[in-house]
Amino acid sequence: MESYEPERLSAAQLAAMKRSLTSGRGALTRRSLLRASGMGALALGGMATLGACGIPPAKRADAGAASDDHSAQEKEVTFSNWTEYMDVSEDEKGRPTLEAFTRRTGIRVKYTEDINDNVEFFGKIKPQLAAGQNTGRDLICVTDWLAARIIRLGWAQKLDASNLPHAFANVSAQFRTPDWDPGRAYSYPWTGIPTVIAYNVKATGGRKVDSVTQLLDDPKLKGRVSFLSEMRDTIGMTLLDQGKDPGKFTDAEFDGAIGRLQKAVDKKQIRRFTGNDYTADLSKGDIAACVGWAGDIIQLRADNPDIEFAIPAAGYITSSDNLLVPAQARHKTNAEKLIDYYYEPPVAARLAAYINYVCPVDGVRDELAKIDESMASNTLILPDKEMAAKSRSFRSLSTEEETAYEEKFAKLIGA
Repeated sequence: MESYEPERLSAAQLAAMKRSLTSGRGALTRRSLLRASGMGALALGGMATLGACGIPPAKRADAGAASDDHSAQEKEVTFSNWTEYMDVSEDEKGRPTLEAFTRRTGIRVKYTEDINDNVEFFGKIKPQLAAGQNTGRDLICVTDWLAARIIRLGWAQKLDASNLPHAFANVSAQFRTPDWDPGRAYSYPWTGIPTVIAYNVKATGGRKVDSVTQLLDDPKLKGRVSFLSEMRDTIGMTLLDQGKDPGKFTDAEFDGAIGRLQKAVDKKQIRRFTGNDYTADLSKGDIAACVGWAGDIIQLRADNPDIEFAIPAAGYITSSDNLLVPAQARHKTNAEKLIDYYYEPPVAARLAAYINYVCPVDGVRDELAKIDESMASNTLILPDKEMAAKSRSFRSLSTEEETAYEEKFAKLIGA
């Protein structure tokens, strides 16, 4: 077997992973939309494994090649997903959309909620992928940065567009061309996760807060502002406010964003950098305004009418969770049919009604309105054209960039 020297993760990268797993993106609970602390505890062993063993730096020559497809003979597909990331029946014993797929196609879905966080899951499947072996999964759902890594390493199969007519036609423009998978040759988004500005109207004295400039400079907000401890979200939003594109920025522009934030730290404008724990302070008014995750804001607004959100004129960051077919998967065509099924508007609407994330499927508004009119009009679930046009993604990073950027960000936030 081919041997190669794995890349090592720096202390700053490991610290960033730990933050993400315990209170950041990795701690996301898909149903409640709260980023509960402690969700990442199970992953710390996997994180340590990655730090010790590393991640292969380059693509294997034979990885990602089309595997023998047994879809025609074996009417089944194995799908690994996050917990509570699929619609369930009222008695919570069935999965209506999956069951309807089986009735229509005859393809049985073995659905497993075995993804607790990206790092832990990658630790599970990396040995088989690196060895060119079947992971036992035909379809997986991982966050954009990990999807990018799997594709870069050659561990995802190229999708057959002829099996994906609905997906190809209906994927929303804001998700159609990520830099790590242009044209969606290897992946399709399951959901989008926006980063927005949130504020407590009572704490701001009735004033709207709708820009990063206000967060960093408004003296009336001094000491009552928070940013996220996730580098891509905080730096991405700051880059946008500076008129820079987070999908194309340079080292100098990254340093400029760090400097902008450092000034606000030095003058004590920023109270702290947080994971999901900003929610309690925002609800109480101890934090008047912040950069936060849309999922949290949906939940907070349901309980506190003083919580508002704003989409900056400069734009906002959206990350995504994505469906991929791993290398050597046994039922590629069946997996593609399942992906395509979830891009049919009636099916996508039912899924969106349950999980309440940004739906990446065009044409679902009328279908979602039949289920819940309030959801159909919620731009945090179905962004309107104006909001969607402001969505930006943080670009893929090389190993060297990720190491350097995380070290600079760790120094900024005192991690």
